[in-house]
Amino acid sequence: MPSGGHARSGPPPDPNALRRDRDRAEWRHLPASGREGPAPDWPLTRASPRETELWTDEWRRPQAIVWEQNHQEREVALYVRALAVAERPKATTSARLLVMRQLDALGLTTAGLRSNRWIIDAEAQQQVTRTDDPDHASTKARFRSIAGGVAS
Repeated sequence: MPSGGHARSGPPPDPNALRRDRDRAEWRHLPASGREGPAPDWPLTRASPRETELWTDEWRRPQAIVWEQNHQEREVALYVRALAVAERPKATTSARLLVMRQLDALGLTTAGLRSNRWIIDAEAQQQVTRTDDPDHASTKARFRSIAGGVAS
């Protein structure tokens, strides 16, 4: 367990971290086009029309490729059901907090993507790439080179 005493203490893994070259293979790249094909059968009791709509939309996401491989249909259905409740104008704070936890667990937030070590390819192309700096120039010198020498 990390030193903070919680399983998720400390910053989440960062695929752009300069020292993360050693574990780059651990990151799973998901196609931005998402999962193809129809959504799986709804695994819970009868779905409302809103739940059916959300269910279909969720299974088009890139993350759905992994959900399907991990047989997470029930987890996704519970998230969809909770989301339909949390969307209501008078939803409780606890209902909305549950959805936030589920978003992270299913990799639907930036933090969730990082904790699952997933990269959506469209995002990966926009990420900052490392530039080698053999001279280990100071931060100020690097800024000067970016800003065209205007930094003092």
